Amino acid sequence: MSDLPRKAVTRTAKLAALPIGIAGRATWGLGKRIGGKSAEIVARELQQRTAEQLFKVLGELKGGAMKFGQALSVFESALPEEVAGPYRAALTKLQDAAPPMPTRTVHGVLAERLGEEWRELFLAFEDKPSAAASIGQVHRAVWHDGREVAVKVQYPGAGEALLSDLAQLSRFARLLGPLIPGMDVKPLITELRDRVAEELDYELEAAAQRAHAAEFAGDPDVLVPDVVHHCEQVLITEWIDGTPLAEVIGEGTPEERDRAGQLLARFLFSGPARTGLLHADPHPGNFRLLPGEDGTGARLGVLDFGTVDRLPGGLPPTIGRCLRMTLDGEADAVYRLLCEEGFVKETIDLDPDAVLDYLLPIIEPAEAEEFTFTRGWMRAQAARIADVRSPAHQLGKQLNLPPAYLLIHRVTLSTIGVLCQLNASVRLREELETWLPGFPAPGGEDSAPEAEAAGAATTTTSRVAPRST
Repeated sequence: MSDLPRKAVTRTAKLAALPIGIAGRATWGLGKRIGGKSAEIVARELQQRTAEQLFKVLGELKGGAMKFGQALSVFESALPEEVAGPYRAALTKLQDAAPPMPTRTVHGVLAERLGEEWRELFLAFEDKPSAAASIGQVHRAVWHDGREVAVKVQYPGAGEALLSDLAQLSRFARLLGPLIPGMDVKPLITELRDRVAEELDYELEAAAQRAHAAEFAGDPDVLVPDVVHHCEQVLITEWIDGTPLAEVIGEGTPEERDRAGQLLARFLFSGPARTGLLHADPHPGNFRLLPGEDGTGARLGVLDFGTVDRLPGGLPPTIGRCLRMTLDGEADAVYRLLCEEGFVKETIDLDPDAVLDYLLPIIEPAEAEEFTFTRGWMRAQAARIADVRSPAHQLGKQLNLPPAYLLIHRVTLSTIGVLCQLNASVRLREELETWLPGFPAPGGEDSAPEAEAAGAATTTTSRVAPRST
């Protein structure tokens, strides 16, 4: 597959074949069981065949299909171990690679957007892409001033493909639900669709990346490459090397995994406090582990700011307050706060102690001084919530997620998924106490992050103003 299939009928046909294939394999599996194969062996074969077909199609189509696949990829830790293997291999392929678009297409976009003499802007340009993602691919080059740069070129027809794919995926979201236990796929697809215009706007992405690059300039822990040039369909940023996080997950030492996990948690919570923006696409393909300067600890390189949540005051203090009160066992206070913020609708009446019991296992990482995120822990949480017989499942169905918290919730869950893939030991509580408004215990340094966030947000708002679409 060498080009982005843009015709709606082609893309729809490929996506429509997915649920048919799933149903066909279920029938095949029934026949195998009647023929004498054990249910366990048949289940594994079904999972493997489903994974291979699903992610082959998603990867080939790029666009919204691949975006959906990348969003799912960080939740593979929640799959039962006996079926996780086939998915893990297929999902990982989506995190960093996809079939490239033809060189002639890339050159055509560059000529249209940078001018017919676009090659004069570069001292060197590699036609072979170094990475491919859902709406564009990246080429390594050398800018005319000698800087190594990453040139991101947007696929022609990417917007149409995104909307078409996500509309089609939403039609059979129920069939895809069992891929990740305890996860409702349809809201994820809806949220991805609502952000299509922003994802395609390289001017907005450039502004968000510049804001992060300026704030984290000289930071010993996080490196954000600066923007060199941008225009419609083309975004040029400084190049950074380093080990992709997917490689750290697969082959990293325990020390590398722990360091990557700590820095990922630090970036998640410090970013909104320092810039007023939340990086909202935390799949492993967007991060690199880099050597530290002067022999210090490794740094986290952060890429792709196409999706961000604009939080002018940093993360809402409600999150920190609710987390603190839950850890302190204040059931009634937690329940009141959840009701006030719309997490519990007015027509619903829940037992505060039951709500506390529901929340405590989920926030276990914030209670310990250091917590080791594992796939086993993630699977246990998913199973607890997915089991229709469990009180947690029944209570969870009655809770509501207000729109203002939807993206924050997904980013947090996705980051936890990556931490579990890393099997990282992380001092999460330390990051929360430093960066999360409302969380530090009474008498702690609570005002500093909020004041810093407010100051950063004032600066950021002038640099990264949301645009109506």
